[in-house]
Amino acid sequence: MAALFPPWSNRALRIALVVVGILAVSALCFPMVYVRTPFVTNEHVALDQPVAFDHRHHVLDEGIACLYCHTDAERSAYAGLPSTDVCMGCHSQVWNQSPLLEPVRQSYFSGRALAWNRVHSLAEFVYFDHSVHVARGVACEHCHGPVETMARVEKTVPLDMDFCLDCHRNPKEKLGFDAQRDFSAMRTEDGRFPAHTGHAVTELTTCSTCHR
Repeated sequence: MAALFPPWSNRALRIALVVVGILAVSALCFPMVYVRTPFVTNEHVALDQPVAFDHRHHVLDEGIACLYCHTDAERSAYAGLPSTDVCMGCHSQVWNQSPLLEPVRQSYFSGRALAWNRVHSLAEFVYFDHSVHVARGVACEHCHGPVETMARVEKTVPLDMDFCLDCHRNPKEKLGFDAQRDFSAMRTEDGRFPAHTGHAVTELTTCSTCHR
């Protein structure tokens, strides 16, 4: 009696099973890899803004510190953006007729804030407190990159969970000082960090540190 399948069918079946396995693994891995690519994280994408604000001129030429404009970074979870009152503190006298600054003058006199396009953002379920990091010596450029060299601000790091955990697990290696020890020194007697609004944080990698 003739064989039901030709001799090469066994090899074809093995190849088909391998291909199916590769496709199944790829289907699972591809989304995890894709969300970490610059196509999703928007790294190195310089966004247009309502005002052509050049950090190179303000920081390098004029010596204006980050916290002069982003004052909330020292005392709040959000670094915030400067109001046009801050801008007009200088530009009421400097370049006060420049057409480039017309949106700033309109915002100042109308009381309507400028609609800046956000460059750095985290998922809504992630809690991040600027004041805690700034107070413990984490430099702005560690997360925001060398903004003082940018004509238009862009993301230089992914700001994903891996990026955050790399620092939280190896702060001395990533930041150059023992942030684990310094953060631990902030604990109250019940083991909480006062800057974290009452949430118990036993270690820097505890889920509730960022996910609340």
